[in-house]
Amino acid sequence: MTATSATTRPPTAAVPDPRRWWALAAVATAQLMIGIDLTIMNIALPSVQRSLHLTDPARQWVITLFALGYGGLLLLGGRLADLLGRRRVLLTGLAGFAAASALGGAATGPAALLTGRALQGLFGALLTPAVLATLAAAFPTPAERGKAFGVYGTVMGSSSGLGVLLGGVLTDYLDWRWCMYVNLPIAALAAAGVLYTVRPAPRTAGVRIDVTGAVLATAGLMTLVLGFARAEPDGWTAPSTCGPLAAGVLALAAFVLVQTRARNPLLPPRVVLDRRRGGSYLAVFGLAVGMFAALFFLTFYLQNVLGYSPIRAGLGFLPLTAGLMAGVRAVSRLLARAPVRSLLCPGLLTIAAGLALLGLLRPDSGYWTHVMPVFLLVGIGTGWVLVTANSTATLGAGPDSAVAGAMVMTSQQVGASLGTALLSTIAGTAAARHHHGPPTEAFVHGLNVAGLSAAGFLCLTALAVFLITGSRGPRP
Repeated sequence: MTATSATTRPPTAAVPDPRRWWALAAVATAQLMIGIDLTIMNIALPSVQRSLHLTDPARQWVITLFALGYGGLLLLGGRLADLLGRRRVLLTGLAGFAAASALGGAATGPAALLTGRALQGLFGALLTPAVLATLAAAFPTPAERGKAFGVYGTVMGSSSGLGVLLGGVLTDYLDWRWCMYVNLPIAALAAAGVLYTVRPAPRTAGVRIDVTGAVLATAGLMTLVLGFARAEPDGWTAPSTCGPLAAGVLALAAFVLVQTRARNPLLPPRVVLDRRRGGSYLAVFGLAVGMFAALFFLTFYLQNVLGYSPIRAGLGFLPLTAGLMAGVRAVSRLLARAPVRSLLCPGLLTIAAGLALLGLLRPDSGYWTHVMPVFLLVGIGTGWVLVTANSTATLGAGPDSAVAGAMVMTSQQVGASLGTALLSTIAGTAAARHHHGPPTEAFVHGLNVAGLSAAGFLCLTALAVFLITGSRGPRP
């Protein structure tokens, strides 16, 4: 493959849908809702625990169950979008997500809340692939595709920081239940937009559900995410960590074997083996390891070290969104003419630079001089990579568009779970070995070590992506 660009003009020019920009607004609103819910409950957890009398182990499941359902079912959601049609799946996902949010918000005990969170993850996994497939179909031309995926990348990348901010505001001024209820008007608005703008499309011919592949992929991804989630509280050698991780690796190995032999595979090998798509998935995995670790550590640094309130801490995340919008704006103009690796690798290295600055934080560091630059650099790199990866993954995928897009979010979810667990362990170990000074100094020392470790990992990821998306390989 010669130096290919991230987007190429399709062989036939279709008449553009006049409602495509409104469709973008509708599906971006749906994805914003899902992205917010990945983090909105984090700050609300202490209030939830007091209100519903949750035990400490049960408290963590409020976060983990959403991640399990979302990360484990994305690939199946991608195939269902092809089988049932994008519009139908979008509406079903929005209705289900709203109902699950209402159930969780009205919970009088732990069971209803945890059920609601698990169902949110399930319907979110149904929604996201249909969102990406809709964008890929509505914006086939390079110029508009760059703008559309720029908007989507801004929404997806900024939603985590917005979730933290919104969670703090709603919990402080209303009640934690509004962290769930807020999804109802958002889902209604998105559904109205989908009904008006997304036209019914014929089902993709010949699509069948690979049941064996679906079971193996779902079980493998769920147990892998579960193992990573238990690593931080229980330790990497605990049976509750090792068991799920081993089961996840075995299930995913079996899944790969089945996909090479299945007549209608859930994830056709051609999707992942394309070098530009494979590099994009690896880049998003690395991005998630770094970005979510930075969000995790800086949430605690702002509140526990600098003494910020939940709302002030949430506002402190706004430079992340500003940096992300700047990254999106810059890369959207280059999508049609720059090689993929010339876009992915600089984005990853920018995130690495931001994470390296975590190594310079001290207990008395100022927000404007030490924290804000981290947010800006991580935001710029995140926007840069997300737009490129989402556009590249779905470009030319044809009937595989939904599952190709689902792999982007699957990579992000697994990367986020691994990054949070692994880097938390690194930080905890480093803090425990820091014997001199008060506990705050030990915590910040652990943060320094974890940040530098993450920066090194992102540099290695950038090198791997550069080699994978090299000059040889087929066009998608």
